[in-house]
Amino acid sequence: MSYLKETLYRELELKIATNVEGISFDPHIFRHLDSSNRHQEEVICLFEMAYETHVGIKFPAGFRSPHGLIFNLRWDRRSPYSFIYENASYYLAHYGEILFPVEFLERPDYYGLKTSDGTNMSTIAQYVQEGSIIISYSNECSLKDRGQDCRFCNINATKDSYGEAEGIGWKTPRQVGESVAAAYNEYQGEERRRVNLTGGFVAERREVEYYLDVADEIKVHTGLDDFNGTAVIGAPLDLSVIEKYKEAGFRTIASNIEIWDKNIFKAICPGKELQCGGWENWVKALEYEVEVFGHGKVRSNMVAGIEPKDSTLEGIEYLASKGVIGLATVWNPNPGSALEGHRSPETAWYVDLFKKIAAIHRKYGFTYDNIYDCSGATGIISDIYRIDDEIFPVRSAQVA
Repeated sequence: MSYLKETLYRELELKIATNVEGISFDPHIFRHLDSSNRHQEEVICLFEMAYETHVGIKFPAGFRSPHGLIFNLRWDRRSPYSFIYENASYYLAHYGEILFPVEFLERPDYYGLKTSDGTNMSTIAQYVQEGSIIISYSNECSLKDRGQDCRFCNINATKDSYGEAEGIGWKTPRQVGESVAAAYNEYQGEERRRVNLTGGFVAERREVEYYLDVADEIKVHTGLDDFNGTAVIGAPLDLSVIEKYKEAGFRTIASNIEIWDKNIFKAICPGKELQCGGWENWVKALEYEVEVFGHGKVRSNMVAGIEPKDSTLEGIEYLASKGVIGLATVWNPNPGSALEGHRSPETAWYVDLFKKIAAIHRKYGFTYDNIYDCSGATGIISDIYRIDDEIFPVRSAQVA
């Protein structure tokens, strides 16, 4: 392995570690940043990913390592990792020992724009780097009213904490279309652009109609028939509706099963079990999505760390054999979730898991383009692909 790859893998392990352990800092340390113009601010959407809420205090959206890896920022006062501000510069440290200087992400120009109805576009379309944006159309999850929330999820708690002041509410199709067009226009020079449309659990018919309306508005405002969109949906009871998302213009689709072990799935995801035909229907839906969208154009996420690693890998392998890109995310026991206060596995557990997932994807012929179109460029599996294939936009001049 080249020195550059070794350096990138060391930084990748730190990225995973700071996802698992979080980063400790005084929330006021960021007063030196220009979050209104230069530096991209965090916009709360869907989930609070820090280990405690921080209503009214803005954090940066993330930062880069010296060689180009994009890190999330997850606040945890208990973490051995910390931010240090010295001599007008920020650094990531471990037990007080500086690891490297931090470069916070630049703020997109469209974050300063408004939709035609006066809504800040930053609250509609969050930029997640490398030409990719996410639309969190709502923090409404109807499973709460039934007492069937996924046990790891804090989507409703996030809305209760941050409310309308953070723009957490339904986004209209027109707001989405205008915001996606503004973002795509700004990043039209990017090699790749994509949009991920997701939200809380809603009635199946309502979900279909909304997604179709959003696709129409995106096409009208961008002028693109293929806008490289991922529709993140619940597993429908009527599988034939999946064809409507393809006809509407979405290039890829995602249904997140979350847990592979059937019994753990029932305990952790009661709503997905009771409202969507159970674990079996989730698997059937994913397989049918491949029939409609094609190999490597379907995604399903696992919340890794709740079930045994072998179970997660068994699910990733099975889904890959059917043409589904199975991904995994670090489980953060988020504030407001039923599992708040629990602990996720150690960093080494996740490092091993992610490497094995990437190997499975290679085995079944998934390309980097497949990974990007389904999930974007900043996830761990994307990082592994780009490091191994030497397509990562590293700052090689700093490798010494």
